[in-house]
Amino acid sequence: MATVELRFSALPEHVRTARLVAAAVARRAGVDEAVLDEVRLAVGEACSRAVGLHQSSGITSPVKVALIEEEKQFSIEVGDEAPHAVRGEGTAAQEGEAEAEEDEMGLAVISGLVDDVKVTTGENGGLIRMTWPTAPPPAALV
Repeated sequence: MATVELRFSALPEHVRTARLVAAAVARRAGVDEAVLDEVRLAVGEACSRAVGLHQSSGITSPVKVALIEEEKQFSIEVGDEAPHAVRGEGTAAQEGEAEAEEDEMGLAVISGLVDDVKVTTGENGGLIRMTWPTAPPPAALV
């Protein structure tokens, strides 16, 4: 199992780099060429979500991306350290509702792009794990 780990400051301009790295590693892992655009889009959406959560929560730690090559599958994990707790009432709740709607939209986009998605959240952060099948390496020519 090979893993590439990427950490970047929670700034929107770094999302593009994460997308490019993810697509390159996915290609090397054997993800079908026809699916690479979906990989790029899903990683971009997950990273943008993590950046937004970090910025809105005032978190300065980096966003974490793990690119995991396993037998017959390739997975990408995007982690944030933003607390995912229920907000209180009043203005904070209204602001929280707008953020929650945006968050749900992002997760819906990811779910539409990736068949195998797992989202876990808690008070110490969240993790989106996306998995794609890989093709076996071509047989060596004799």
